[in-house]
Amino acid sequence: MTIDELIERLEEYRDAIGGESDVRLMTQQNWPFENEIVGLASGEEINELDDGDDEDEDVDEDSVVFIVEGQQRCYGSTRAWEVAY
Repeated sequence: MTIDELIERLEEYRDAIGGESDVRLMTQQNWPFENEIVGLASGEEINELDDGDDEDEDVDEDSVVFIVEGQQRCYGSTRAWEVAY
């Protein structure tokens, strides 16, 4: 999914359910969890950050945006994958 595609989908949901609705991350299709989103990070930002941790590797591409998972909220629904496709 590209940034433009994500923005378009989010705009559709904003129009349907309102701009103040929570956005969460559904992970693990076979054992789904709902997670808060803590923020965003680009590959470039990750690769440029020097935190002194030699074991932490760079990501493959600078021009990628990552949605960063926050705290797990509850169990999710496998139906989310049916809706997403």
